[in-house]
Amino acid sequence: MTDIEIPCIMGDGTGEDIWNASREIFEEALLKATGGEKRIRWIPILAGIKALDKYGTLLPEEALHEIKRCGIAIKGPLTTPVGGGFRSVNVYLRQIFDLYVCMRPIRYFKGFPSPIKKPEKVNLIIFRENTEDLYRGVEWQEGTKEANRLIEFLKKEMDISLPPDAGIGLKPISKKGTVRFTKWVINYAIKHKRKTITVVHKGNIMKYTEGAFREWAYDVAKEYKEHITLDGEKGKIRFNDRIADNMFMQVIMRPEEYDILLCPNLNGDYLSDACAALIGGLGVAPGANIGDNVAIFEPTHGSAPQYAGKDMVNPISFLLSGAMLFSYIGIEEASDRIEHAVRKTVNAGIVTYDLARQMGGISPVACSIFGREVKNRL
Repeated sequence: MTDIEIPCIMGDGTGEDIWNASREIFEEALLKATGGEKRIRWIPILAGIKALDKYGTLLPEEALHEIKRCGIAIKGPLTTPVGGGFRSVNVYLRQIFDLYVCMRPIRYFKGFPSPIKKPEKVNLIIFRENTEDLYRGVEWQEGTKEANRLIEFLKKEMDISLPPDAGIGLKPISKKGTVRFTKWVINYAIKHKRKTITVVHKGNIMKYTEGAFREWAYDVAKEYKEHITLDGEKGKIRFNDRIADNMFMQVIMRPEEYDILLCPNLNGDYLSDACAALIGGLGVAPGANIGDNVAIFEPTHGSAPQYAGKDMVNPISFLLSGAMLFSYIGIEEASDRIEHAVRKTVNAGIVTYDLARQMGGISPVACSIFGREVKNRL
């Protein structure tokens, strides 16, 4: 029997509940998919609040070493304080491992609640560039010496007047970053036989950042003449673009027209949450952050500390993120088994509170019970 090493970060808040409901499902899915020839050897690592409490740091070097060594990891939600304090551990992981592709599939499963009439038409993937844009974290607090110096410089050297009490952030979007990201997504689309790639931008206003993102993406697309069409040629992947605010309307009114959304960081973040609402919420939306050497798979929701230890939260996002991990390492059957088991469980009317309250007439089950029911359907 061969072991597959997978570093795992349980996470903060509800992370323990989700992990306890999911771990055996991952193990059983792999065993069944490989006829018992492979099993998971978990490598527990700490990050976030738990690491801070034990080691005095949010991300110990040991954790980084194990993720780098294995090239993959799965993690639960980590707490990110609002306002002051430390920056997001999630963002730091993306930057330190150069995980420049964020992948968030948005696919409706029969039985999920939805606010739209025909949610079965929703089947798209949101890709967002993960390392640039406002999430690069280049900003200065209002009233600091650095902010005042920058305001003075902009006034003196650029003739740009800003309020003296302004906080300031920079929005870097580079040609190099956009090109490599676009190539990755186009190659994915070709490999997986997707139909359309839509660049989502606000280039009509931010011409030299998001506008440049659009232009550089088109330049890359033109290099793939064998596979990409800009004018609707049949048999090729259509490549087009939409203004970001219009895109929000499009995914609600005509989701069937969209397949892959190619987004700068902030647009992709907004759209990921908005589109998750079309298929039941963040509790059912998986995610992955992928680079050239490391990939980390994670649920898209937060740590919800108010529900920690109450055995209430929905583990579907975590389960489907694990399915993405299996697909990434080439064990498609394990991935398919998890998705199929989740789908059958929801179809049977077995759901946690977040879905039950949207559906009406259904009594919710505990997180642990949902996990047990999914395992039974593997």
